[in-house]
Amino acid sequence: MDAKISIPRELPVQEIDVYTDTRDLLAHSRREARRKGFEDWLICDIDAHHVETVSWHEIIEYIEDPVVRDQALMYQKERIGAPPYGLNGDLGLRYQDVGGRIPHQSDRREKVTETDVHRDVTLTRRAMEGFACDYMVVFPTPMLFLGMHPQPEMEVWLGRAYNRWLIDKVLSADDRIKTLAYIPFNTPKEAERTVEEFSDAKGVIGFCVTSTRYKPVHHNDYMRLYAMLQERNMPLAFHAGYHWQDPSLMTVNRFLGMHALGFAWCNIVHMTNWVLNGIPERFPNLKSIWVESGLAWVPFLMQRLDDQFLMRPSEAPQLKRLPSDYMREHCWYTSQPMETTNMKALEVTLEMINAETQLLWASDWPHFDFDVPSVIFDLPFLSEQARRNIMGLNAARIFDLKR
Repeated sequence: MDAKISIPRELPVQEIDVYTDTRDLLAHSRREARRKGFEDWLICDIDAHHVETVSWHEIIEYIEDPVVRDQALMYQKERIGAPPYGLNGDLGLRYQDVGGRIPHQSDRREKVTETDVHRDVTLTRRAMEGFACDYMVVFPTPMLFLGMHPQPEMEVWLGRAYNRWLIDKVLSADDRIKTLAYIPFNTPKEAERTVEEFSDAKGVIGFCVTSTRYKPVHHNDYMRLYAMLQERNMPLAFHAGYHWQDPSLMTVNRFLGMHALGFAWCNIVHMTNWVLNGIPERFPNLKSIWVESGLAWVPFLMQRLDDQFLMRPSEAPQLKRLPSDYMREHCWYTSQPMETTNMKALEVTLEMINAETQLLWASDWPHFDFDVPSVIFDLPFLSEQARRNIMGLNAARIFDLKR
């Protein structure tokens, strides 16, 4: 593949726009991997994104309900603007490119000449080359808000259509591209149907709940779903997001603040319910992965829950150990965006979550706050084995990936 692509070049900031080649944007990352000697390590990116709305005219062809499909196709043909048919947007999306100063975030119009595979396959391969990674797990972007859709059936229709499209058009083309398939969590029976249908699909290595939603993860309606996932040894990821219309965040008047709180808050709530209601005790072999919340919230929640549990253990009767023990031994975390402003605090954080076995590197490419693999490699307090584990070996073990 190297012979078919151009040599990346380092770009002056003023040259970067929505047309810039991904390989040029990530040229420094690739050079760092070569210079620092981890280019040949197994590297797995557990959270990268594509912009599924660019292919929305293809995705809606997969909607099962013929009436909804026809309506979506008509809307796509006759209407111009956003959001596309069926999606519910969020005000925060218009702030992601930082007033146009990070243009690659807002759109991806780079030239693609390859015609043998889908455009998203080519763009994903380019990102993988830039990060020197062997596997990349791709997620949607605007669809992360579907859990807040006022029509729960829309989450079912679009989630299933997206899964089928992604498998057919992207995952089938390259064994190195994987996904955690979208689960329409607001409708438990349809969530079970999704697991039944897609567990053995090419490129599906687990399932994803978009965390921006109000459904309680401990409700009895989800116990069969969890049993199905445990039986199949398929991890369940909770991918964080934000929701500026949430009453508790509507008082925050800066995107910076809402983004900082929102991505952590939704997973803090779900993790609290997950642990205190004994899900790890009921399903000890079910792997849960907590995605794109950073890491600083985890020690806070560990200490807070432990403190309260020791005073009120009768309110969490399923627990046989401290809440932090379950968070440390039964949960996995993705690194991005890893808070590095206080390295002593970060070192303690990684120690508290047992990062050598429980942490997974993630880039969150192409978003404005993406992390390159050297963010992990450069941590001075990690052993080489810990770096190798976090950057790829932990993921290979959890998802049974070829090494």
